[in-house]
Amino acid sequence: MMVKRQSTVQGFIRLVIRLVVIIPLFFLLVYPDLGKIRNIMLNDVPGELFFPLIFAFVKTILIFWLASLLANMVYILPQWERLVLLRLGKSVGTRGPGMFLIPPLIYEVANIIDVRISTYEVKATKTLTHDNIPVDVTAAVELEIEDPEKAAINVKDYWKTTEWASMEALKSTIGRNDLRPLLSETEKIAKSLKAEIDVVAQDYGVNVRAVRITDVGTPPALVEELAVIARAERSSKAKKIQAEAEIVVAKSLLEASEILSQKEGTLQLRQIQAMLEISKEESSTIIIYPLDSAKGEEIASSTAAAHTKK
Repeated sequence: MMVKRQSTVQGFIRLVIRLVVIIPLFFLLVYPDLGKIRNIMLNDVPGELFFPLIFAFVKTILIFWLASLLANMVYILPQWERLVLLRLGKSVGTRGPGMFLIPPLIYEVANIIDVRISTYEVKATKTLTHDNIPVDVTAAVELEIEDPEKAAINVKDYWKTTEWASMEALKSTIGRNDLRPLLSETEKIAKSLKAEIDVVAQDYGVNVRAVRITDVGTPPALVEELAVIARAERSSKAKKIQAEAEIVVAKSLLEASEILSQKEGTLQLRQIQAMLEISKEESSTIIIYPLDSAKGEEIASSTAAAHTKK
């Protein structure tokens, strides 16, 4: 873009040059004519006034033109600007930063480019994804000028052209992808988008530093549907994990039972261990009696009834 900012130092130096040129030349060339004009007016000779007035006017115009021409030779550019120079219509490279002189008439300024990193925002509204869902996507594009000469010569407005290329690339990227990748794989999508914009921008001397997907807007009804699908998928995954855990437990129990059945007495030892674990609870009461003992069964029943009443 053309830089419109005017350097205060550059403006001051140009003003000084104009004054240095105008004041001496005015007193040297125009002031004598003004004296002649004054004498003619005092002597009341109107016919002889025409040519002195014309000469004075022409000399004044030439003095101001020369002063402006010499003053405009001076350029002072800050660190972040580059001047693209033409000589008889052909590009001869860039100048800046700092102070330099550009000879008039033969040389001219094509453009002054700001080479600082810039960021702009592109939006794609109501664009259909690959699975035919309308979305609004916003992306931030960060770029810098690598070659000011290309940016000034190869394209009329590199900023607007890059912006349109970014918009087209964003819409194309949305159309190639389903909604889920746009929502969950934004970093991958952004890298693909950056590469696509960079291919076009290189012809204009522009380097795309980064592209970031800042927002993906979806219809509210679709958001609710996606939430239902996500809940169903989480529930299905949880059930699958639970079933796999039960399979592992069943296999472990089968192996344990096979090991315990290999020797006599091991099942009784396992029963004693189970009773020890139960007895660790404060509210547990363990009554041991033979399976065919009526008295033991009666004691167990009465104890259980008493605990139930409590």
